[in-house]
Amino acid sequence: MTGPAILFDAVDLTLGRTVILDGVSLRVAAGTVHALVGPNGGGKSSLIRALLGQAPHRGTIRLDWPGDGPGTVAYVPQSVEFDRGLPLTVEDFLAVLCQRRPAFLGPDRRINYGAALDRVGMAGKARRRFGALSGGERQRVLLAQALIPAPDLIVLDEPMTALDEAGIAIFKTLLAELSAAGTTILWVEHDLAQVRRLATRVTGLNRRVLFDGHPMEMLSPERVFDLFSAVPRRAGAERIAS
Repeated sequence: MTGPAILFDAVDLTLGRTVILDGVSLRVAAGTVHALVGPNGGGKSSLIRALLGQAPHRGTIRLDWPGDGPGTVAYVPQSVEFDRGLPLTVEDFLAVLCQRRPAFLGPDRRINYGAALDRVGMAGKARRRFGALSGGERQRVLLAQALIPAPDLIVLDEPMTALDEAGIAIFKTLLAELSAAGTTILWVEHDLAQVRRLATRVTGLNRRVLFDGHPMEMLSPERVFDLFSAVPRRAGAERIAS
């Protein structure tokens, strides 16, 4: 199975009296690397939460799965909050997130956690205490959990934030492998240089859609300035009929 196409049609999200998303409409093509960029508070993470069913919204969000669908959806957050003093190994952490068998019974040996850790440069570290890892190492483990099982859609919320240079290289390789496998990738990112290099398409979001298209065309200085202004000056994109 390849990944799904995603439709956001006239999506509104309001918290109290604050408008978070205002008529957001865009399409994510199946099997592409689609980046969301914009200022803090511009609604990028809120749009992801709405997609994952974690935020109430108005409008339509639809996943169009190929074949008999649906497939596997994975999510990688910016970070994870936990008590660093917990006696939790990396393998225990993966077991909590990735298996149906209760984690207190131990890791399910039918799941190859080692292979996922190897893909993110964490080979041989399954028995290390999760709380003793660096921020970059913890982020690699979060990437590893998204590979179990192999995802058809992966949602990435600024996954490069804590990564060092070696981790960024691993992330780029992983993104290329997932894309080659036909996985749909929706990627929130603040590093516009990496978006230019790695994304198939980019959407600028500051409460509403300000631009949408090929990264090299869309990420011009003028558009980026408008995007990161406190009050967007460009009109939002036309709403898309479902």
